[in-house]
Amino acid sequence: MAVNDECKLKFLELKAKRNFRFIVFKIDEKLQQVTVEKLGQPEQSYDDLASSLPPNECRYAVYDFDFVTDENCQRSKIFFIAWSPDASRVRSKMLYASSKDRFKRELDGIQVELQATDPSEMSIDIVKGRAI
Repeated sequence: MAVNDECKLKFLELKAKRNFRFIVFKIDEKLQQVTVEKLGQPEQSYDDLASSLPPNECRYAVYDFDFVTDENCQRSKIFFIAWSPDASRVRSKMLYASSKDRFKRELDGIQVELQATDPSEMSIDIVKGRAI
């Protein structure tokens, strides 16, 4: 599975310049490559990301999560989310699962990975728990 150059460029912008809060990626089966589907602006929230994920199709997403530690330090972690809802096609789930590790390696700087098959598995509380 090829990775469109735009995926890497936009990820670098999120990581280095913080131009985006999140990025949603999809696999274009005709082109046999991962492409950028949606860019979340810096002021958008985690809920905006969650609502950008289709209920019956797989996606990859990257989220820049800002938080304050118990020591009152401002931090951020970049989450990689593999979204594979139960309602999606088996072929699609297999394609996303088999391409995930290679795609993730292209995005240097991922700190936490989440796998989710329904919204409850990627709630903001789970994200907070994994960040600290």
